[in-house]
Amino acid sequence: MGLPFDTLGNSAPILVLLLLMSLVSIGIIIAKIVQLWPAAAGASNRSAALQEWTGGDRTAASRRIAASRVPADRVLHFAMSSLERGVAAGPLERELERRGNEEVSKLNTLIRLLELIAMVSPLLGLLGTVLGMIQSFQDLELAQGAANASILAGGIWQALLTTAAGLLVAIPAAVAAGLFAARIDRTAQTIEGAVSELMLIESTR
Repeated sequence: MGLPFDTLGNSAPILVLLLLMSLVSIGIIIAKIVQLWPAAAGASNRSAALQEWTGGDRTAASRRIAASRVPADRVLHFAMSSLERGVAAGPLERELERRGNEEVSKLNTLIRLLELIAMVSPLLGLLGTVLGMIQSFQDLELAQGAANASILAGGIWQALLTTAAGLLVAIPAAVAAGLFAARIDRTAQTIEGAVSELMLIESTR
């Protein structure tokens, strides 16, 4: 931040902790972007596979999505493979629900930690500000007759620095967590929609 930590008094440990939380937050955001960016993709490929399934070419339909890493494609491929083996609809639907929930659970990994960082970092910033203010007034008291406004002002801006740092950590984490949650919801809907369409096709045969 352009300042040596030893000049920040009681606020320094809080700033170090916020810096570490910021690094963790950035790492999580990058990892989740890589994981979630393709999570809801492949709509045209799934549509083509379902059309082939409807046309009776089950092998081609299953093969089309076999190597895909998209969650909806993995669940859909399992459903197609199970139907080809003659698995009954009732047990299959329960297993598909379990697998869908498992896929969504994997996508939600670390989201709670990101939300926790967004919630805790402003509180840590406020704690740093309070500790800094306490130190400032102690310094002012010790100065006694030699006290001047610069002593108090210097302590206050150093204390408020932790509040600003806490907000700088919290805001990107909160925004990212919200966007990721929306992406995960969309992926869950994609999984449910693909499986429902396949089961509807099977029910009309």
